[in-house]
Amino acid sequence: MSEEPPTDNGMAVRLAPGVTSFSSEEWNALGGADNPFVSHEFLSALEDSGSVGSGTGWEPSPITISDDDGNLVAAMPSYAKGHSQGEYVFDHAWADALHRAGGNYYPKLQICAPFTPATGPRLLLSEEALAPYLLKGAELVCEQNGLSSAHATFVDPSQLPLFEEAGWLIRSDIQFHWENRDYATFDDFLGQLTSRKRKDLRKERRAAQAGIEIVQLSGDDITEAHWDIFWLFYQDTGARKWGTPYLTREAFTLFSERMGEKLVLILASHDGEAFAGALNFVGNEALYGRYWGCSQEKKFLHFELCYYQAIDIAIERGLKRVEAGAQGGHKLARGYEPVKTYSAHWIANPSFRAAIEDFLEREDESVSADQIFLDQRTPFKKD
Repeated sequence: MSEEPPTDNGMAVRLAPGVTSFSSEEWNALGGADNPFVSHEFLSALEDSGSVGSGTGWEPSPITISDDDGNLVAAMPSYAKGHSQGEYVFDHAWADALHRAGGNYYPKLQICAPFTPATGPRLLLSEEALAPYLLKGAELVCEQNGLSSAHATFVDPSQLPLFEEAGWLIRSDIQFHWENRDYATFDDFLGQLTSRKRKDLRKERRAAQAGIEIVQLSGDDITEAHWDIFWLFYQDTGARKWGTPYLTREAFTLFSERMGEKLVLILASHDGEAFAGALNFVGNEALYGRYWGCSQEKKFLHFELCYYQAIDIAIERGLKRVEAGAQGGHKLARGYEPVKTYSAHWIANPSFRAAIEDFLEREDESVSADQIFLDQRTPFKKD
């Protein structure tokens, strides 16, 4: 895509060839170190491993602003997309509608952490006053390169006003997050549940843990042998869910090398042989459950490795919440509560934008009603 000229306000906005064109120090200085998925370590690992880039439909196109001395002062992790895979905010119906009307939905601009349905900052700013220039830059990138739209997904709620002030449309959905209410132990958490649910969770944990060993590994304790076995689990899950896995094998090695202290790999073994695993990323305030897989099934083990072990880790580390990924209403019965997530959308075609805006208003009413319904069905004791 063409490099971006100055905006109407004279602020020079540049379209960079990738996050790897910047040092980790300058990128992370904008706030990228607080959330693991917008950090230089994570995004550069995706580029260097070939998980994004040529042939993937994810072309790294970070939009950036530098000052007169060449210092990076604002950035937006963004990608030119030729499809809607790996985003978890579904717009296939939008693409079909525009196609039926004689337009082209692809390519589009995606502002996100690829393959990651986790809330985080999408505008990395040295000062908030730069946000309008960055967003205007994204719009101009779309206009000058013939892109139909720009989409910022899983936006941190604190940044939503910045998108709204720029005239972007806001979309909502629901995930299930676990909230740490200053629990000292897992039993403290269970004490807040109804008696029946408390018994159910204890029964599930006993059944899942029976006859196996479960270990949690971080940093240098995670070896290439561990990644080899987890890669098999990940491939199996990826093949069943998406057809082909999004990440390459090298991505896991690079995650380990560049941000190993922010990883927690949980493995379940029987007779010394690992047969299931779950990978978590650690942020400043949250634990993010990302990948799971197994070579053989064991009743309740998915819940144990992905949900209950994650709660244990969050309590031990004093983290405020666990985000266990997209979808999954079964999380509700296990103490994960419905939370709204948000995305922001800029649509180039005025008529198409009006249709999308009308759709989003009706969709948000439905999402809000769903959240009220789900809130009433959490397993917690009612006052």
